[in-house]
Amino acid sequence: MAQKGQKSGTSKYTKWIWKLFLGGLLFSILIFSLAALNVFGKLPTFEELENPENNLATEVISIDGKTLGKYYRENRTPVKYTELPENLIHALTATEDERFYEHSGIDLQGTLRAAAKLGRDGGASTITQQLAKMLFTKNASGNIAKRLIQKVKEWVIAIRLEKQYTKNEIITMYLNKYDFGHSAVGIRSASRIHFGKEPKELTIEESAMLVGMLKNSSLYNPMRWPELVTERRNVVLGQMLRNEFITEAEKDSLQKLPLELDINLEGHRDGSATYFREYVREFMRQWMEDHPKPNGESYNIYRDGLKIYVTLDSRLQKNAEEAMAEHLTNLQSIFFKQQLKNKTAPFYDLDKEQIDHTMLSSMKRSERWRKMKNQGTSEKDIKASFYVETPMKVFSWKGEIDTVLTPYDSIRYYKYILQSGLLSTDPTTGHVKAWVGGINYKHFQYDHVKQGKRQVGSTFKPFVYATAINQLGLSPCDEFPNTPYTIPAGKYHLEEDWTPRNSGNDYGGLRSLKNALANSINVISANLIDRTTPENVVRMAKNLGVETDIPAVPSVALGTVDLSLYEMVGALNTFANKGMYVKPMMILRIEDKNGTILEEFTPETKEVLSESIAYTTINLMEGVTLYGSGVRLRTSGGKYPDNVATGYPYKFENPIAGKTGTTQNQSDGWFIGLVPNLSTGVWVGAEDRSVHFVDLTRGQGASMALPIWALYMKRNYADEELNISKEEFERPENLTINLDCGKEKGEDENQDDQEQNDINEEIDF
Repeated sequence: MAQKGQKSGTSKYTKWIWKLFLGGLLFSILIFSLAALNVFGKLPTFEELENPENNLATEVISIDGKTLGKYYRENRTPVKYTELPENLIHALTATEDERFYEHSGIDLQGTLRAAAKLGRDGGASTITQQLAKMLFTKNASGNIAKRLIQKVKEWVIAIRLEKQYTKNEIITMYLNKYDFGHSAVGIRSASRIHFGKEPKELTIEESAMLVGMLKNSSLYNPMRWPELVTERRNVVLGQMLRNEFITEAEKDSLQKLPLELDINLEGHRDGSATYFREYVREFMRQWMEDHPKPNGESYNIYRDGLKIYVTLDSRLQKNAEEAMAEHLTNLQSIFFKQQLKNKTAPFYDLDKEQIDHTMLSSMKRSERWRKMKNQGTSEKDIKASFYVETPMKVFSWKGEIDTVLTPYDSIRYYKYILQSGLLSTDPTTGHVKAWVGGINYKHFQYDHVKQGKRQVGSTFKPFVYATAINQLGLSPCDEFPNTPYTIPAGKYHLEEDWTPRNSGNDYGGLRSLKNALANSINVISANLIDRTTPENVVRMAKNLGVETDIPAVPSVALGTVDLSLYEMVGALNTFANKGMYVKPMMILRIEDKNGTILEEFTPETKEVLSESIAYTTINLMEGVTLYGSGVRLRTSGGKYPDNVATGYPYKFENPIAGKTGTTQNQSDGWFIGLVPNLSTGVWVGAEDRSVHFVDLTRGQGASMALPIWALYMKRNYADEELNISKEEFERPENLTINLDCGKEKGEDENQDDQEQNDINEEIDF
């Protein structure tokens, strides 16, 4: 009887279990069916599954194949499965979904385990389910019932995804979609930002760290919690051992390694070529207006995943940015030191009323003023806000400084900061190779390559000399008296006599054209522009690509006009390119996300001068670096005050055509140097022209700008793969102009001593 009763009880219990199981199974089938029929809300269609909504970053890609930067709302650039390393796939499946290759979207074994243990050992979401959630569940509901419905819908979507895509495609979509934080959406951005490399280059421990972040990228953030991330990485390595992807010895050695991050943030104000990327953004804004999609819609630079291939070389760009930082770190400290004796620092030549006007103008141009004015704040209250101490971060060459300043004081502090621009191009193709528009884009957005225009000083003189050689048939060896030269009132609409003076009032004797240009002899420039007329000199500059309006007045011979680096380098390129003007070119081609070419660009060219005239002008400019104002590129003797020539001696021995420029009161320093396949211009100065060095020694172009050129070119020559020329400029076969002038002043065996004498004279000045 007892056995019969016991057997009956067991049978009832078994029946109850089966009923519960079958009931649950039928209920699940019902729920899944209802979800599939959109009873709980619309599910994505076949087309939506095939083309899930994506925001793809647009990339700017250098001529050497490096990503310079991106434009995005969501920083994601997809990769193909073949671009993913095997160790990353192993780390992912071992940690997130061990039975990934066995299930069809839902891991029943894992689900039952999670349900039995109430999730204490983790959830059971497969990689496919997680992908479904990322693609189609915008926000997980906090309501339990609603979240359960969302979960069911994700299961249905996961099954559909498994039917529609291969396992490899699902893994690729998942890794391309996950948000790793710090504007790193997708594995490629995460790999570049955290390790400075492409995904296929990831090591086992690096892959393990990134996979560890998938659990919760906010919590497992290596920039904030490196110890926690290291622990999580080691858990992933343990999972890889458990799944036999690595050995015990490998696990033990890899777990001992530090994270070794190489952080490369990809924000719009971070990274390399920031000023250039802003130029490209503006270019694309107009391009997208003029080039709609086939369906009539406009392209969106932030979500359409365009690829913009540019002429910039990432290696030259890096060299340029480093050279500028190296010299200006030194030059800025020298400038700060000089300002200690300036009672109106950092301004010179201004009285209190003029300084107040300058500061007020800067306040009105500030973002603070604009925002407060838009909010309807009175001008009185806006001004008052500039005198209230505020926590802020300010720029310095030693890194950002956390401080408390009034906005007024921060503006005045920034008036001390020397600014700079550098543009480097290949004169034979017009390709822009490096573009450094300023010292720090985060703090100074004004671009000193194309946007900014400053007085060019003596860098304009090659245009005058080229006009004279072309129009008058002169030779570099022709001599002119080094005496004061006057153009009388009335001529060229002058209201009074114009008699320029030489620097240092150095007069006497005769000077060849080559010597006169090398040493920036102003009286001979005045003589030449009078012979050729200002109109013809202006016409020459325009033919060489200068777009700014230039007044046709005699003083333009001394560079009184404001021009941009972009214009100056583009124009002087013509001399290095045998008289053929090539408009500076930045964009090579634009592709859509599928690699379809939307537009390719070709150089704009025109013949301006004969090869003979162009080569003769180059020959004149070579004198500048042989025995003129740029001779310090070659010398090794002496020492400059305050070591203002950063990195001196430079000891260049190859042919270099160049021209320095220094404007009134040392407000602007220029140097433009050319070798056969690279022309580079540098400008240095402060935001306000009343902020400058008080002396010529430190404030001339040879001290402010030339060292950046020298440091840049030394870096370029150190990398033989860049193939920067050290050869002679190509001489025309039928050249009839006499270039053999004999030895010029300074062109002798005691060149180093001559340079030191020049330095001593500058100190006396």
